[in-house]
Amino acid sequence: MQPPHPVQILHEETHHGFVKSDEYHWLRDDNWQQVMHNPSVLNADIRAHIEAENVYTQHVLASAEDLRQKLFDEMRGRVEENAATVPVNAGAYAWNTRYRVDDEHPLICRGPRDCHPDETDIIVDCNALADGQAYFKLITSEKSEDNKRLALAMDFSGGEFLTIRIFDTVTRDFLSDRLERAADAMAWSADGHTLFYILLDDNHRPYQVMRHQLGQAQSDDICVYEENDAGFFLSLDTSASGRFIIIYAHDHETTESRLIDTHAPDDSPICVAPRKTGVQYTVEDDAARNQLIILTNWQEHGRADDFQIVTAPLAKPTQEQWQTLVPHQEGHLILALNSYNDHLVMLIRANALPYIKIINMSDGQAQNIAFDEAAYDLVLHANAEYQSDILRFTYSSMTTPAEVYDYDMIANTRKLRRSQIIPSGHDPHDYVTERLWATGHDGAQIPISVVYHKETATDGTAPVLLYGYGSYGITLPATFSNSRLSLVQRGFIYAIAHIRGGKACGYKWFEQGRRAQKQNTFKDFIATAEHLIDIGYVRKGNISIHGGSAGGLLLGACMNMAPDLFCAAVAEVPFVDTLTTMLDDSLPLTPPEWPEWGNPKASATDYQTIAAYAPYENVGQHAYPHILATGGLTDPRVTYWEPAKWVARLRDRRTDDGMTLLKTEMEAGHGGQAGRFNQLKEDAFIYSFILHCHSDRTENNG
Repeated sequence: MQPPHPVQILHEETHHGFVKSDEYHWLRDDNWQQVMHNPSVLNADIRAHIEAENVYTQHVLASAEDLRQKLFDEMRGRVEENAATVPVNAGAYAWNTRYRVDDEHPLICRGPRDCHPDETDIIVDCNALADGQAYFKLITSEKSEDNKRLALAMDFSGGEFLTIRIFDTVTRDFLSDRLERAADAMAWSADGHTLFYILLDDNHRPYQVMRHQLGQAQSDDICVYEENDAGFFLSLDTSASGRFIIIYAHDHETTESRLIDTHAPDDSPICVAPRKTGVQYTVEDDAARNQLIILTNWQEHGRADDFQIVTAPLAKPTQEQWQTLVPHQEGHLILALNSYNDHLVMLIRANALPYIKIINMSDGQAQNIAFDEAAYDLVLHANAEYQSDILRFTYSSMTTPAEVYDYDMIANTRKLRRSQIIPSGHDPHDYVTERLWATGHDGAQIPISVVYHKETATDGTAPVLLYGYGSYGITLPATFSNSRLSLVQRGFIYAIAHIRGGKACGYKWFEQGRRAQKQNTFKDFIATAEHLIDIGYVRKGNISIHGGSAGGLLLGACMNMAPDLFCAAVAEVPFVDTLTTMLDDSLPLTPPEWPEWGNPKASATDYQTIAAYAPYENVGQHAYPHILATGGLTDPRVTYWEPAKWVARLRDRRTDDGMTLLKTEMEAGHGGQAGRFNQLKEDAFIYSFILHCHSDRTENNG
């Protein structure tokens, strides 16, 4: 079978005197907003091409089908099929989620306070909600304070235009209320009769906070706040004490928040501190001392790059009134904040590893929680009860499955509540995890988290899968993965590159990998690959690379810069048509992301900066690694045409016979297929491709 070669129709645009040519521009359907809601309305010619790509990919990888099934069986064998989370106390009840054997979707459950995970009753069966749907995913749920109602935000297309339904836990049935075009954040009034949610506009941007009274039509809902700047997104939260609903307006570098008293839901929101460019902050309620606690990069003189914690009086919480509670400490980035009646809990990262710091609010005494493995991850659980001395967190590493702990902040003791079970068996001592450091082009020390089987030689004979992201300040956690074991057990060394653009080494690490300094992200990733070669772990050309979304941008740029380093690349929903997207301010994420990438519409300098690295713009006429790209037809974040155009141009220009493949989900979005086993099928597909490429790197597959 010959690969698809879509027709080339030259489309040219001129910006700042630069001519931008695109022979595959026609793959962008002008009807894309409707496609997000209903994939069947996609232009027939575009659909025919994408379906032809799917058929071709299936044909080329047909010989790997048995391997793919074997990988899936292995991965599923590591899943505890009837897994249940540790119940979370909330008043007279405790809530958790669990699964039945063969279930794709969770059961939302409730039982008596302090009950065992298996003692909870099913409140909502999400498998029943998914029945008959081409796509279904429960995005989030929010219970009312009295536990009588449960709001569920659900996605029925993958396009992330959510539907909110409200379940009555007393009658055990859904109310008639149905809220459409919603975002993924909700908050209840104290009496449980009013639900706040966020409405999406036609360009898929969260722009209005709506107040919904139970029993009324959505058309009667009241807008309590509207964001008029297309560059700012809206989000909602509820303070730990339950006293306030918090409205956030934010982009990637500036924050503004407003408070609504949960006992007075009809009141207008009160601004905490007006937005100032570059000032970020999140708010918590210190109800016991009748003040606000604020995590911020604001500092009276200069900027707290790694953030500090301040207090503010409720009566006048503007920045002029902020008082330092936990001062800025360079190199110790405060990632998250939990407020309790008597304690303040922070998740902090230093030297590329997380730790937890607890402060007793009565005497100021502090204690830290850390672990000894070379690379690991910690996750703070949100506190469902403000009046509590128990902190819940999860620990895991690349060798250790997730462990859930309850930590007594008075006694300074921890109790293991749950260990992730691997039914097919897992011995952490069979694996080795390491933290390596690569030297970047400018001397920067780049951390690398590595895991491999203890019998795998680090003498250059083993293949490597290198994973990266490097944008938006997101740091890839050195956490446990069921799926990854299928590669590691087959002799792969798995490595995560904690490159600039993330925050592994503090906020400055993020700033050094964005906008005008974005090239550092790509050079760091190449430096990690070269370091693994230099220390003898792997040979040049025996490294495969993996990334998704902005991680796909990373892969595309690095393959243009150093294609001979790599054997194969898997770019999931890759943000590879970067320049075109940043020029199109009708797309959902473009204006809010100009602070991250630059604004090529307004600035010739930003245009040239992005054009210099954008993967699609820089596809060259040379050899490339084997490439598998994925997309989702209803994806609002990275539109389907980005990987489709990229693959078409790669196939047209590459000078070797390596694989260039595209797999598009025709009824799914950015996250791919929904359901826990469907996700494993995607993992098995990707890993079978990587193993297929390494089994015979010289095979000519067209």
